[in-house]
Amino acid sequence: MKALVETIVTPLVDHPNDIVVTENEEEHKIVYHLTVNPDDVGKVIGKNGRIAKSIRTLVYAAGTDTKKRIYLDIM
Repeated sequence: MKALVETIVTPLVDHPNDIVVTENEEEHKIVYHLTVNPDDVGKVIGKNGRIAKSIRTLVYAAGTDTKKRIYLDIM
């Protein structure tokens, strides 16, 4: 899943080396924290959050095979 998030976000940012995806797994959920360069945060979030919502939709759809709920935080 981390590779999927990196693959989606890499073409959107100017500083692809600054992309960091960490995973925090709990009993009923998995939380992925996406951190990018401060200059690229707006590009990843998009106008009115449209790009962030699209990324989250893809990640949630890819995680349907797990019994745990998946969350994506963008920082």
